[in-house]
Amino acid sequence: MKITFFSTQPYDRESFLKHHIDTQFELVFLEEKLTEHTVSLASGSQAICVFVNDNLNEAVIHQLSQLNVQLIALRCAGFNNVDIKAAHACNIRVVRVPAYSPHAVAEHTLAMIMTLNRKTHKAYNRVREQNFSLNGLLGFDLHKKTVGVIGTGHIGEVFCRIMHGLGCNILACDPVKKLEIEKMGIPYVPMNELFSRCDILSLHCPLNEETRYLIDSSVIAQMKTGVMLINTGRGGLIDTKAVIAGLKSGKIGYLGIDVYEQEADLFFQNLSEQIILDDTIARLMTFPNVLITAHQGFFTQEALDQIALTTFANIKRFVAGEIPANEVKI
Repeated sequence: MKITFFSTQPYDRESFLKHHIDTQFELVFLEEKLTEHTVSLASGSQAICVFVNDNLNEAVIHQLSQLNVQLIALRCAGFNNVDIKAAHACNIRVVRVPAYSPHAVAEHTLAMIMTLNRKTHKAYNRVREQNFSLNGLLGFDLHKKTVGVIGTGHIGEVFCRIMHGLGCNILACDPVKKLEIEKMGIPYVPMNELFSRCDILSLHCPLNEETRYLIDSSVIAQMKTGVMLINTGRGGLIDTKAVIAGLKSGKIGYLGIDVYEQEADLFFQNLSEQIILDDTIARLMTFPNVLITAHQGFFTQEALDQIALTTFANIKRFVAGEIPANEVKI
């Protein structure tokens, strides 16, 4: 069985080859993103393996069907970049990796909070220039601060445990309440109440029609002045232009994002010798209280191992005629 991998980086190739013990699979690694212009590269493959910024819209799905591709294996948890209805109509199965390492993303979220708060990135650069002044590096105790967590799935739950261990007061919001969260003494509250009470807001929910631009100008107006907003979920959860307005007014005191709505043309690439044409992210990078990482939250050795193992397991179940445990359905 031939499997074509799109949007691959050296670490993807290394990780999948490390766990490639089934000789029935022929692996083809491509650096190109999957689009309507590159879909022909999947010719001869029964399965493709894609990542977060590959575009699997209706047109791409139909072309994959014409190429006799039978399985789309996402090496990530989110599937908002796939037209699931079109895949179902074309009888193409879609599988994902729902929980590769919730600790990786949750710990990265904490790293962003700590960096923004204690300004360690600025302190590092200062000391290297023999500047040992503390002016401008003032932070605050996380202890007893109110942290709002939107989305208490695998990642959100781990993040709650981390912040609970730091002595924070946590408020949760999710359509589905988890007993594990409530056992920690963490209350579920309506979203409006969470916005008005939290000092730190962290997004861990999926991107869908209900959550797109969850954070917009009307929501920002409800927040505490100086709130810290962290997004390690999906870029489309926040209206970036509204957030920029919030930063300019001082309503948002800190912003940390590991995802960006238009990241497909930026992230996972070295553009250091080019001019960035995206004015929105260029504006974000001018703020001293903004921290941007390039979809790095998942990037741990443990996560890469689990992604490869789960992806291979999903494909093997499909080949065996079994229902994949991690199939995405309408």
